[in-house]
Amino acid sequence: MSNALQEIVLSTRDTFASRLSDKSISFEAESGFAMQALATDYAMKTALGNKQSVIDAVTNIAAIGISLNPAKKQAYLVPRDGKICLDISYMGLIDLAVATGAIKWAQAAIVYTSDNFQLRGFDEAPLHTFSPFDKNRGEIIGVYCVVKTADGEYLTHSMPISEVYAIRDRSQSYKSGKASPWKSDEGEMIKKTCIKQAYKYWPKVNERLQSAIQYLNTDGGEGLPQLTNQPTRNPNGKQEQVRDIEKIEGLVATLEAAAKGGTESFKTTWKALAENDKALVGIPERDRIKAIADTHNKPAAVIEGEYTKESEAVNG
Repeated sequence: MSNALQEIVLSTRDTFASRLSDKSISFEAESGFAMQALATDYAMKTALGNKQSVIDAVTNIAAIGISLNPAKKQAYLVPRDGKICLDISYMGLIDLAVATGAIKWAQAAIVYTSDNFQLRGFDEAPLHTFSPFDKNRGEIIGVYCVVKTADGEYLTHSMPISEVYAIRDRSQSYKSGKASPWKSDEGEMIKKTCIKQAYKYWPKVNERLQSAIQYLNTDGGEGLPQLTNQPTRNPNGKQEQVRDIEKIEGLVATLEAAAKGGTESFKTTWKALAENDKALVGIPERDRIKAIADTHNKPAAVIEGEYTKESEAVNG
């Protein structure tokens, strides 16, 4: 273990303590896990070349309240794109949700063409049968997440793989063309994407889970690209940007749902948006979703409610 790397990790002690959100997590244990994770030649070289990324990653462990303990499989430190990144697994997100007692447990699973999968309502557990020993279950067709609430009820959220890949395709990490968890751990990312969509419907979602998902969508590059062309409207520019990203994801989800009804349905929904909301979505994203709408056996239509010069100025 490099003494220089050890010094970097240990230098975060005070900041770690000041931002710790879960008192059951200790700096001694997490710093040890961190140094263990960075012990490979490549990780060490990356860490020494970008010391601030190590400090940020270790600090975020404390702020989110998650562990690098390999046995828990909640989070990892990985070298990517010239920096050390904190990767939070889908199991880590589930553990954060369970920590408050809002849900008792959660499970995410991928569905393949040879599986038997049946939704039995939003508030009931789905039926999913398959052979766990079959190595040829066909192509991935979807993913689902089911949770059991503190009241003993089930909440189910399912996504066709096309919707998952639509989110993947507009994520900063995937679009960069560089190393990405979408390339190295696709199954994990498919499940994580479903959980990140499903959690919005869970009761009493805790701040730690929200912070983890915000981190993954921004610093982790799993959400929409950074809004570098958007004006900063207050001194807290990064927080404002996070809010814009969350709003865009909501607007895109609304438009994609409308697109399933065809071109006319999409056109009506787009026309009803405020000009500022259209500017946030942007022309490329609008055209991408319209192309989806056009495939649903609806007559092609010209989109009404185009950008005004003012909204184009906002969009850059």
